[in-house]
Amino acid sequence: MLIAIKKKNIMIFLVCCVFLFALFFIIENSNNFSITTSTEITNWGLSFRENGKSPLGNATPEYLKKYNSYYVDGTDDKVIYLTFDAGFENGYTPQILDILSEHDVKAAFFLVGNYIEKSPNLVKRMVNEGHIVGNHTYNHPDMSRLLELEAFKEELNSLEELYKETTGQDMPKFYRPPQGKFNEENLKNAKELGYKTIFWSLAYVDWYVDKQPTKEQAFSKLIPRIHPGAIVLLHSTSQTNAEILDELLSKWKEEGYKFKTLNDLK
Repeated sequence: MLIAIKKKNIMIFLVCCVFLFALFFIIENSNNFSITTSTEITNWGLSFRENGKSPLGNATPEYLKKYNSYYVDGTDDKVIYLTFDAGFENGYTPQILDILSEHDVKAAFFLVGNYIEKSPNLVKRMVNEGHIVGNHTYNHPDMSRLLELEAFKEELNSLEELYKETTGQDMPKFYRPPQGKFNEENLKNAKELGYKTIFWSLAYVDWYVDKQPTKEQAFSKLIPRIHPGAIVLLHSTSQTNAEILDELLSKWKEEGYKFKTLNDLK
C-alpha cells in the first residue's frame, strides 16, 4: 500500500514537472506567439511602461521583422522617424510642409486614393521636397478582412498606379494598414509585394477634426513619451499638429534627437 502511494506521488510530481516545463517554454518563447493565427484580426496597440523608453507593441520587433515590418527602430541612438497619415486634405498640409522645410526634416506621408485625386499638387510638392509618400491603400478599408492576396494586392496596386500617373514616379514600398488593423496574412502579403509594413511607437488622439486636443494635451503625450528609434504617427488633418509642429520639432531637437527617413530602417 505504501509503495503504491509513493508511486502515485512520483507520478504527480513528474506530471507537475512536465507542466511547469511547458509553461516555462511558452513564457520564454512568447515573442513568437504575438499573433496566433494567420487570420486573427489584430488592432495595433502599445503599452507604455516608462517615459523615454520604447513601448511594448502587441507584436514584438523580432516577430514583425520576419515580415519586413516595423513599429520602432531598435536603437539606443536618439533618432526619430516622423510620419503623417492623411485620409483627406484639411487645409493644414502646406503649413506642415513649410515647417518641415524650415527644420530640414524629411517625413513620410501615408496617403489614400481620395487624397491623391483631390490634392495632386500637394502630393507633387511632398515628392519634390524629398518626403516619402507611402501607401495607405486606395479605399482605406479594414485590410484584416482581406485574406486573399489578390484583394489585398488590388488595394495597394490601385494606389501605386494613381501615384505614378500623378507624379511620374514609382511609389516607395512603404505600407501602413488603415486604422492599424492587420493580421499575419496581411504582413506576408505585403512582404510578397515588396513592401515594408510601418506601424508606430508614438501617437496620440489627434484625428477628431471637431474635437482637437489643446497644445498642452498634445505635448503631454508627445514630449515625455519620445524615445530612441521612435516611429511617430501624426495626422496632417489636425489643426493642433499644424500649430504645434514648429515648437514640437524644436523641443525634440533640444533633447538631442535627429531625424531619419523610413529608407534608413534596416
